[in-house]
Amino acid sequence: MKPVLLEQLAWPEIAELRDRNGGLLLLPLGATEQHGPHLPVAMDTLLAEAVCHAASARTGVPVLPALRYTTSQGHTTKWPGTFSLRHDTLIATLRDIAAWAVATGWQRLIFVNAHFGNDAPARVAVDQLRLSYLGRLQVGLVHVFKLSDAIWAEYTSDAADLHANQAETALMLHLHPELVRMDRLADSDDPDRTAGTVFSHPVAQTSLNGVTGQPSRATAEQGCRLFASMVDALSAIIETAIHEEPPLLPEHWVGLPEVPHV
Repeated sequence: MKPVLLEQLAWPEIAELRDRNGGLLLLPLGATEQHGPHLPVAMDTLLAEAVCHAASARTGVPVLPALRYTTSQGHTTKWPGTFSLRHDTLIATLRDIAAWAVATGWQRLIFVNAHFGNDAPARVAVDQLRLSYLGRLQVGLVHVFKLSDAIWAEYTSDAADLHANQAETALMLHLHPELVRMDRLADSDDPDRTAGTVFSHPVAQTSLNGVTGQPSRATAEQGCRLFASMVDALSAIIETAIHEEPPLLPEHWVGLPEVPHV
């Protein structure tokens, strides 16, 4: 099967899709930010798209175009290539997209995130949306790097505060080897300096080259295995999300007064 990409369809086909798979949509969240001297700035977007597209091919659930500009301010301006939205801009963007989904008949929406910096604003957006559209939209957030304990363990095997590390490099060697600067790979390792820290330090204060981890250890074979695990895990989550309903019946929550200031 091929992935169902909403941007390639006309409205009559899209209208038919709303009645399938519980009215579920996937929105990949990427980033445009420096990824060390050896990886492209589109790393997170390319990964979010690839995982969503592969899971869509299995499940038939449609995928929205990925968000390529998100929240990457923590990378500072030390290295060129980072273009970031403000946190409140990303929250507003996610809310606007969800509002249009609801207005055009969709019932479920999952943000599939591949960038660590999107976690906080995406969680705020989910919290606001679940209250704004109570009973009309089921909304959730998953991170491709935390789809299972095993995936997270592999992601953090060489650095807890990772970036452009072994796992991410391995994934790019599998998905887009032509975009990995192999001539710079051996000299790209930079250790995690955050162990025992209390404060949250931007990347310019923790990394010499924008990397945290050991990308020189990466192989395409590792990336292939890791990507397959991600697709398996996301596909299973999607199958659950298609049918999931609130734990309590509507009689317990329909008609509640509107939550103020949401």
